[in-house]
Amino acid sequence: MFYSVIIPVYNRPDEVDELLQSLLRQTFHGFEVIVVEDGSSLPSDKVVEKYAGQLNLRYYSKPNTGPGLTRNFGADKAEGDFFIFLDSDCIVPPSYLKIVEDELLKSKVDFFGGPDATHPSFSNVQKAIGYSMTSFFTTGGIRGGKLKLERFIPRSFNMGVKASAFHEVGGFAAMRFGEDVDLSLRLFEKGYVSRLFPDAFVYHKRRTDFRKFFKQVFNSGMARINLSLLHPGSLKLVHLLPAAFVVAMSGMVLLSVVYPFFILVPLFYSLCLLLDSLVKCNTLRVSLLGVVAGWVQLYGYGLGFLYALWLWLVHGQRPQGAFMRNFYR
Repeated sequence: MFYSVIIPVYNRPDEVDELLQSLLRQTFHGFEVIVVEDGSSLPSDKVVEKYAGQLNLRYYSKPNTGPGLTRNFGADKAEGDFFIFLDSDCIVPPSYLKIVEDELLKSKVDFFGGPDATHPSFSNVQKAIGYSMTSFFTTGGIRGGKLKLERFIPRSFNMGVKASAFHEVGGFAAMRFGEDVDLSLRLFEKGYVSRLFPDAFVYHKRRTDFRKFFKQVFNSGMARINLSLLHPGSLKLVHLLPAAFVVAMSGMVLLSVVYPFFILVPLFYSLCLLLDSLVKCNTLRVSLLGVVAGWVQLYGYGLGFLYALWLWLVHGQRPQGAFMRNFYR
């Protein structure tokens, strides 16, 4: 099969350089690369020029519309049987495309996704955030990345879709957050089948500080309410857990003012995070940051969910505001 690797980018030429370098090392060669500049003030054109004679590579620039519509722009230019969407802050191992090819030959599927991992070169904060996004003790444990789940919902940092299926459902919607889940739900509604490719992982840098990370997960929490309005029945009990965590832990802290033993609950949770991150990260500094990342993730997502719920139930507003802000800032 022939693959189109589509990369939206906004002001990240250094990261595009790293990603293209990793694509150059692929052991499988049946692919093209399409880089789409989404209205950047720091364009990647000079970086892309370095690889023009080494990769089957095309570069486009367009006004800023957000990652979803930028991916659609790249898909309209693509020629592959499958579209593979990668975020610009990813690095792919040399065997990535070969693993994808082997998985598709082994069992036919319409769309797929793979997990992410932490590269040794990442900063300690990035490693901690990577831990929290995959941990059983945070929303990483409920993101749909387990083989046993009936329906796997890929995330757009590492997502493949059959070209014909992508075009049939109209590609990504004009959403700044949750656009990958929305696409998957529309593909499911058309009867298409997804699968996790557990070995097709990418190194994903994610956010570089906790403020940006909080904003990201806050908007993801808001997106869950919007997705439930767009796709009735898609909201499951498991999606309520971060909001329940926020309410419960905040209540424990308040109660501890009068009954000090209640503080043991958040302390016990922090200890669980610390021990789990120590096992997985192997360094105390990253593990301590992993505790912070876990709390930021659950509180950010839970507060975003509750805020969107408040807008919808109390004010009768669809939670669109966060979706229209610039995704990348």
